[in-house]
Order: sequence, then C-alpha cells, then structure tokens
Amino acid sequence: MLDALRRADYLEPTPIQSGLIPRALEGVDLMGQAQTGTGKTAAFCIPILERLHPHKRGADPQALVLTPTRELAVQVRDECSKLAAGRKANVVAVYGGKPIRSQIEKLSRGAEIVVGTPGRVMDLMDRGVLILGGLRFAVLDEADRMLDVGFRPDIEKILRHCPQSRQTLLLSATIPPPVMRLAQQYMRKPEMLNFSPKNPAVETIEQFYFTVDPQQKFDLLVKLLQRENPTQAIIFCRTKRGTERIHRRLARKIPSVDTIYGDLPQTTRDRVMREFRDGKTQILVATDVVGRGIDVTRISHIINFDIPQFCDDYVHRVGRTGRMGREGVAYTFVTPEEGNELTRIEVRINLLLKRAEIEGFAVYEKPPGTDQPAEEPSSKPVFGGRTRRHRRAL
Repeated sequence: MLDALRRADYLEPTPIQSGLIPRALEGVDLMGQAQTGTGKTAAFCIPILERLHPHKRGADPQALVLTPTRELAVQVRDECSKLAAGRKANVVAVYGGKPIRSQIEKLSRGAEIVVGTPGRVMDLMDRGVLILGGLRFAVLDEADRMLDVGFRPDIEKILRHCPQSRQTLLLSATIPPPVMRLAQQYMRKPEMLNFSPKNPAVETIEQFYFTVDPQQKFDLLVKLLQRENPTQAIIFCRTKRGTERIHRRLARKIPSVDTIYGDLPQTTRDRVMREFRDGKTQILVATDVVGRGIDVTRISHIINFDIPQFCDDYVHRVGRTGRMGREGVAYTFVTPEEGNELTRIEVRINLLLKRAEIEGFAVYEKPPGTDQPAEEPSSKPVFGGRTRRHRRAL
C-alpha cells in the first residue's frame, strides 16, 4: 500500500483520510461528511484494500461501492485500481449505458470490489450474476445525491441483500434528514465524522454574483469567459435543452467547448469526460445530473448560468473548483426575479456573495415590476457592502 501511495504521489493524508481510515480499519460503521475533492475516495478504498481476503478466481465480491452517476463510478474504479497496484485485487465498474454482457464477463472472472450505479447493480442482482452473500463492505458514496435522484428504493433493496455482518461506510457532502434515516435503518451504531467546514462553501473559492437581464445572460457569459480566460471551467445550466443551446452558441465563439448531460449516450459521456480530464477541453457545459461525477483538479472557474434550484446544488456545483486546496472562483448569474434564490443560498452557506460587474451590462437596483427608482445606497455598508434595500431589490 505504501508503494502504491508513493506512486500516486499521496504523501500526506487529507483530514478525512486521517480521521476515517483508522476507524474503518477497526471495522466500525462510519458516516463521513466532507466536500468532494477532499480525498474521500482514497479514505474508503485504502481500508477496504487493506482488509480484503486473498484473491480467488470467480469469487463473489467482498466490497460494493454505490455511486449516483456513471462518471463517478468510473472515477472510483480508477482510484481503487490505482491504489490496488501491486496486489491481486480486481475492481470492476458496472453502470448503465454500456453493454451488460462485458460487465457480466468481468464479474464471472472474479471481482473483489464492485463499483456501480444502483440501477445496474439491481439488474445484475436480478440476473443472478452479482451475488452479495459474501459481501464484507458496503459503501454509499455521495449518498445525498443518490437520494436526490430517486435511488432510495434501489439502495434499500440492495442493502437488504447484503449480509448484516457487513461494514457500511456512508460518504456525503451533506447529511440531510433522509440520509440520516437511511443510516439509522441500515447501519450498526454508525459514528459520525464531520470534515466539512462550518461554512459549506470551500474557503479557497471566491464567490461572486452578477445581476443581469435574462436576454443578456449569454452575452455576459462570453464577456466573462474572455475576461477570465479560465484554465478549465464548468458552466452549469438547469436543463438538458439549456446545455445544448448554450453549447451550440458558445462553440461558435470560443474554441474547446463541450457539453455533458444525462441523456447523452454513454460512449459520448465517456469521451467528453476523458477529454476534459486530459485538458483537451477547456469549457464544459453541464447539468446538475452529472455535476457530481466531475472530479477534475484543474477546474479554475464555475459559472452558474442558471441559478440552482436547490441550495445544496449550489454547494455541490461550486465544489467542482478549489479542489484539494487549490484556489478557484465561482460566478452566479441572477436575474431580477431571482433575488430570493440568491438570499437562500447565502443563508445556506453563511456567506454573502460579492457583487461583480462588467462594463456594458446593467446592474439592477429596483424591485421587479416597480417603476419607482430605488433609493440611493447608504454610505454605511450593510450585509457585506450591500444595503438592505439592495437585497430586496434583487
């Protein structure tokens, strides 16, 4: 393991690795709360690899890792395989969008660790190909997102087929009540380890907002990208149609742009993610569905072209940058009607976003539907530089 860690250039443990690995090695059920990009995949892979029984060809899996997206399943598989270098431990990823036959063949040869999305895992279980009777470890990675996208029934059915003697590790960026209820029902006296900062927005990320007319959002996006010239950036939209439209228009103006969303064929999603990780693509337009599956350390900018519908989605989007201690910057576009959404985000992260401006784009200072001019701002700053009137005007 030490040789594999040196080859991976993992020289110092991150906080979640320091806290979770020793307790996991002792067999304790654990709930680990930490932002993505803090090294949590290695935090659960290392103790599992250390405690695996010797490899036997054709043996049933000893560990199952459930992830919300195909991209994350591939990333976890790659990370576990990297850390398993030098030992006989097969790691197989199973997920939809790829032919099931090749995954069945890999499982038939024996896999100590299976990483997969709940839907494909269920399919393989129903076919009698994936047998969980010998399972010793179950991991729920990005548990909050799996529940968000409706995987709870599948997760519960999978866990009911696992031996009660298993060790269960649950990793999540947030621990809302549904995640807590899942843990209480399917874990044995789990210990809670919280490695999230009190402010859920990563401290190394600068966060700004623009107030902008909806008709000017795309022009603002182009100006912002030209001004910032990001190393790599993700532009988040709420809908598949939105990502397609922005990608199509952006590709005419800026080179090295691609898009990813849930309905794309898996081969296309794999290609897009591979080129983005390799740095061949500079700008990626994406939806929240795949946002959690994007783990690239060179991302310097996040742009919320559409303000997220849920506050936790803001936390997860912004967490794509500033990873592993690197600095990053996030910009959120806010139309005059979306002031309440901005305020809810600020309350959730306990931080006031800074107003950003670009010459030529209007800054709104009056409530929508009101023809009366807004009051002049007070000389005394309130709410981090914005007056109360300004907050209402948003």
